Amino acid sequence: MGTISANRIKFIRSLAQKKFRDEHSLFVAEGEKIVAEAQASGYKIEEIYRIEEIGAEAMARISNLSTPSPVLAVIKKPEFSAEDIISALKPESKGLYLALDGVKDPGNLGTIIRIADWFGVEAIFASPGTVEVFNPKVVQATMGAIFRKKVIYTDLAELCTRFKSLGLPVYGTLLDGKNIYEALPADRKHGLVVMGSESFGISEQLRPHIDSKLFIPPYPADAVTSESLNVAIATAIICAEFRR
Repeated sequence: MGTISANRIKFIRSLAQKKFRDEHSLFVAEGEKIVAEAQASGYKIEEIYRIEEIGAEAMARISNLSTPSPVLAVIKKPEFSAEDIISALKPESKGLYLALDGVKDPGNLGTIIRIADWFGVEAIFASPGTVEVFNPKVVQATMGAIFRKKVIYTDLAELCTRFKSLGLPVYGTLLDGKNIYEALPADRKHGLVVMGSESFGISEQLRPHIDSKLFIPPYPADAVTSESLNVAIATAIICAEFRR
């Protein structure tokens, strides 16, 4: 059986914190499926630890999960910028893009990345106030989709301006928006869709940048229902309608 030093255990544990992920440009992924996805991607894998090699006790010490998985990988963070994606946009671009304004919950971000992967979203932009994509809980919630979808942190107001300067539509989900099942033109199912935070929706600063306000109506329309939908669930409904 292989061994892992106490110093190495301490180092891997430190990657649970954003400041150390940023300092070393590394993050952790756990689980057979996620590590297999990482290996199949273009990401650089620094190390892989398997429970049968280092033992259950050591794996429990380096794992971020309540029940340690059989395998854990330490992976180099990729390098790309918002400009790489934006500069490739053209007025005739027909891709679908998401922008997340202050999404705080790691599970929600991870699920949104899975949804974007399923529905062929080109890229996900996020405000600086959105939870970090390499947070261990986000990575786990993506179930491997993190290795196929780019998440770019940028100023969303500037991003909206860039999209509009190219004549590309900018949508936003708001309670005073139009019924999505009636308001989405068949020939305009592309562009940027802004999703707001779990608690506050789209920020006041960003709302003036929205061209088309969309709303997912309850059923029946006059029913007394929950105050709002979970942001990941709402993203799934929005993406499904854009792809219908």
